[in-house]
Amino acid sequence: MEKLTVSPSPHIRDNISTSKIMGHVLVAMLPALFMAGLIFGGRALMLIGFCTLTAILWERLCNLVMKRPNTTNDLSAAVTGMLLAFNLPATLPFWMAAIGTFVAIVIVKQLFGGLGQNFANPAIVGRIVLMLSFTGEMTNWVVPFYDSADIETAATPLVTKTAEYYDLFMGRVGGCIGEVSALALLLGGFYLVAMRVISLHTPVAFIGTVFVFSYLAGEDGIYQILAGGVMLGAIFMATDYVTTPVTGKGKIIFGIGCGIITCVIRFYANYAEGVSFSILIMNILTPYINMITEKKPVGAVYPDKKKEASEQ
Repeated sequence: MEKLTVSPSPHIRDNISTSKIMGHVLVAMLPALFMAGLIFGGRALMLIGFCTLTAILWERLCNLVMKRPNTTNDLSAAVTGMLLAFNLPATLPFWMAAIGTFVAIVIVKQLFGGLGQNFANPAIVGRIVLMLSFTGEMTNWVVPFYDSADIETAATPLVTKTAEYYDLFMGRVGGCIGEVSALALLLGGFYLVAMRVISLHTPVAFIGTVFVFSYLAGEDGIYQILAGGVMLGAIFMATDYVTTPVTGKGKIIFGIGCGIITCVIRFYANYAEGVSFSILIMNILTPYINMITEKKPVGAVYPDKKKEASEQ
């Protein structure tokens, strides 16, 4: 009888590459990019372009200084730059945005070994550093369709809690550049799922947990999902290949954890938003989630540690 060779996954190879995956993510962000330009004008588009360009430049500079191959072609730096821009207010000074892309690319990504080695989502860390360093500028929310010559600011829907569902869904509210239109983000999410770039495990677990927790806490679950960064975080940042669990159960646990932490910060802490912090915390816990949810390969035989200890 012929014996079968037992080996760990992956067993099926595909021609998909990092650049193709990142290309799909960039395409998925186009609806939110379009809405950002429509709602917040040319200043928002310029900031998105600036963040994307500086992220690529920081990556190329690191390649040269660290004598590594050119990795800008995999488009991961472009994705990081655009995601960071989506988490910024339209009026943020460009030099501050450059600091954010520096933190994301140089410190979080390249100093840890490059793509695949970073412990957390680079765009998330870049945004948190900017928020803690430049709180005033990072919370300067302009109203939709503002006139650049006469900027008018307003509190976000998470603070006022007075916005209509329709305005939240379409993006007719103040907030970060890429988070305000739930419709645009959903279109991008459907595209990523259709292209099999992401699975539904984490987004559904994240959004569903926010909905349930909100109602248990006496809040409007639908409002909490549509307002703030839940949709952006659940679809585009909590599904990062590098910093999130690899197993289906792990992805669900990750999403539930993000939802719980987000709601705890929103409802019980002195901070209106908690998506970025929740994803960062769960990024740090990802290795442990992978460890407790890993699947035992068929036919694998693990050594008896108790027996080995007694023999020693």
